[in-house]
Amino acid sequence: MLIRGDRFAGVSDDDRGSSPVEFVLVGALLTVLTLGVLQLGLAIYVRNVVHDAAVEGAYHAALADTTLSEGASRTHAIVARTVGSDYATDVTVRTTTALGHAAVEIRVTASLPLVGLFGAPHSLEVVASAPAESFD
Repeated sequence: MLIRGDRFAGVSDDDRGSSPVEFVLVGALLTVLTLGVLQLGLAIYVRNVVHDAAVEGAYHAALADTTLSEGASRTHAIVARTVGSDYATDVTVRTTTALGHAAVEIRVTASLPLVGLFGAPHSLEVVASAPAESFD
């Protein structure tokens, strides 16, 4: 009569074939981790580009000899040239009073990349302000 432990005694001591399985499991984990870090870096890069473009557009629109629409078009052009025209879908410009002074505010709504450059639309919103310049 065989006891249950005797039947599997020789099998549990044999570790042949475990190296390829370990390589696949560890390799898959490291690949997913590496792709996650790269995706996070891409998302931060897109956010920084959109923010810098909004700041540049706000300062351009705040000049005394330019219009608000020129600032919006400059913001759209910078984002489109750097990360693609799909990311500059909604650029709005308005005048406001920040800290009691006239200012220009640009609000950019873009998509945040989640898988590669594909992402959730209108999930990233950036606001930039600049003091308005005048000839007075």
